[in-house]
Amino acid sequence: MLLTLVIVYLLITIGIGLLAARRVKNAADFAIAGRHLPLYMIITTTFATWFGSETVLGIPAKFIEGGLGNVVEDPFGAGFCLILVGLFFAGKLYRMTLLTISDYYRERYGRTVEVVCSLIIMLSYLGWVSAQVTALGLVFNLLSGDAISIPMGMTIGVVSILAYTLFGGMWSVAVTDFIQMIILVVGLAIIAVFAGNMAGGADKVIEFASNRELFRFLPEPKFHDVVFFIAAGITMMFGSIPQQDVFQRVMSANNIKAATRGPIIGGICYILFAFVPMFLVASALIIMPTETAALLKEDPQKVLPTLVMAKMPFIMQVLFFGALLSALKSTASATLLAPSVTFTENIWRQFRPTMTDKEHLRTMRITTLVFSACVLAYAIRMQGTSIYELVSGAYQVPLVGAFVPLVAGLYWKRATTQGAIFAIVLGLGTWLLFLATPVGAVFPAQLAGLLAALAGMLVGSLAPQAIGNSHASHHKLVGAE
Repeated sequence: MLLTLVIVYLLITIGIGLLAARRVKNAADFAIAGRHLPLYMIITTTFATWFGSETVLGIPAKFIEGGLGNVVEDPFGAGFCLILVGLFFAGKLYRMTLLTISDYYRERYGRTVEVVCSLIIMLSYLGWVSAQVTALGLVFNLLSGDAISIPMGMTIGVVSILAYTLFGGMWSVAVTDFIQMIILVVGLAIIAVFAGNMAGGADKVIEFASNRELFRFLPEPKFHDVVFFIAAGITMMFGSIPQQDVFQRVMSANNIKAATRGPIIGGICYILFAFVPMFLVASALIIMPTETAALLKEDPQKVLPTLVMAKMPFIMQVLFFGALLSALKSTASATLLAPSVTFTENIWRQFRPTMTDKEHLRTMRITTLVFSACVLAYAIRMQGTSIYELVSGAYQVPLVGAFVPLVAGLYWKRATTQGAIFAIVLGLGTWLLFLATPVGAVFPAQLAGLLAALAGMLVGSLAPQAIGNSHASHHKLVGAE
């Protein structure tokens, strides 16, 4: 019965997404909803994109293992990323009428930097989308009582998302995100109240978490602990800023107020609501201590689904899996669309500069299909990897490779193409060196890479320019003026 309701829910969201797809007339409609989304939809689609499998399953597992200090990367770093985007980046980028974040690199530094940063950004999505696909596979496997294998569940999930994303692009994603966020917030809030009552009241849960020192946030005052804490915090806080999914939401806004305020409000809502899954997992330790202790050793990501399936009535199960599927589908649809648009606009267009808008739109759809197949294969290959680790690892690449050129380009007039190239090479090179050698256990690789990228930008821009400055205009958007 529960599986049947889930399938009905999937079919309803597909239908809504396909209805929204009727508004897609050109490439700008597909990529950034023709810049027509109002503030409330920017808030919901931003929140829904961030609130994915790692928030519902990954964050609670990390929280119960090491407290708030163990989740500094997400939700705190991730939420503050959106706030920083709204405060310092959205306004400047929105005025430029770009299709992708990589268009900015082309305008500021030329085609070489554009292509390299596009590849960096696209690569980073593999881990994030794979985390959502992995969780979809787990959900279908659990609901079917192992009748549906995890790889088959992954396939069903990807097909259900593709059914509307392929045709409606950002329009379908934004409309379904709006509905899915309502289901997500209402569903998890009701379950949290129910779980709190089962545990003896919310005050008992908070007292229990406090006694276990789960609210401890700051690390021990030791160099090793402090630098790794800082590195974890900035991974998503800075690494998510030069990302196409964030940029798409900014550029989809119908005015600059929506573009700047939407991410700020979405980020605040995300940080606050991410405490709900943490509350639920703490409740689970009170409600079913023996089972939870065993699951924490086996697979902490199964604690919440097990609590709901074993201890809650059917209506709560419907609410939980409706909320979980909403979280997974909203994040997966956004992260399938973003790299596909980037590839079409910033890689493929290099070979087909005279593409018509219809050809551009068709290529975006084909790329979305191909990227989805690649993600599915990667997710099946990476089975068993922690959802939280899949997501956090994905953001280290843009952090060390794309963040510094973006910030310097927007806020430092003396930044040059040579400086950007130096920043990318030194940032990625240092990061890889620290990952491949024992020194990475002493000093975090992503922080070393970020510092090296900053040094590369300063030295490369201030030194004699062996590489000349390069600029190239972005392509005119049809229907997004």
